[in-house]
Order: sequence, then structure tokens, then C-alpha cells
Amino acid sequence: MKAIIRIFALVFIIFNCLTACTNLSSKTKLYDQLGGTTGITHIVDNLLYELSSNDQVLPLFTNTDIARFRQKMIEFIGNVAGGPVLYSGDNMVRTHKGMAITPGQFNSVVEDLILAMESSGTPVAAQNHLLQLLARYYSEIISA
Repeated sequence: MKAIIRIFALVFIIFNCLTACTNLSSKTKLYDQLGGTTGITHIVDNLLYELSSNDQVLPLFTNTDIARFRQKMIEFIGNVAGGPVLYSGDNMVRTHKGMAITPGQFNSVVEDLILAMESSGTPVAAQNHLLQLLARYYSEIISA
């Protein structure tokens, strides 16, 4: 009987330890998985590099203040990723109003973002999580 109780207690302890380890990694904020502000800044800088040679979307940035765009993207991603970052830009509808962004252009920017994250060494799970969060803004950007 004592042996069964010991085995049960051991299984219980192991299960709780494994659960705690799993919860620890799943509770890590996306912001931290992206490398915090430093990592997000690196991703945004890589995104700007990718966009600079993307003929499909480059015309959308003709009248854009790139320094402001860079800062707002860093804020936006940091905020969406759950970081202690306040996004001080306009909402997505106001930001993209009148730009007539097509689904193809949207997808092209997403592809550039993926390349930027890969170049930054962002873990695939964090990439997927960020893309999932950003996908919520699709209709606000396309319909603007």
C-alpha cells in the first residue's frame, strides 16, 4: 500500500513539475519572445529594408515620413505583442484611409515581415503568434 502511495505521489510531483515548466514558457509574453524593444526594432529595420526593394508596395510609401513610420511600427508591434509600449499613432483605418491597399499588397507586406523576422532570428512560434495578432487588422487596412 505504501508503495502505491509513493508511486502516486511521485507521478503527481512529476506531473506538476512538467505542468509548471510548460506554463512558464507559454506565459512568456510575445513581446519578450520577439526580443523586447531591441528585437522589435531590429525586425522593423529589417522590414524597412525588405520594403525598400518591394516594387509592389513601394508606391504606397511615396509621401511617408519613414522615420515616423519606423517609430510607429516599433510602438505598434510592441503594443500588440503585449509589451509595456504605448502606441501613439492613429488607428489602422485612419492610417490607411485613401491608400486603396489591395489584398495582394497586404500579403506582400506580410511576406516582407516574415523575411524581416527570419533575418532577425525570431523563433517561428513567435512569428506565427505575431502574424495571428496582426491579421486582426486586415479588414481595417484593406477597407480603408
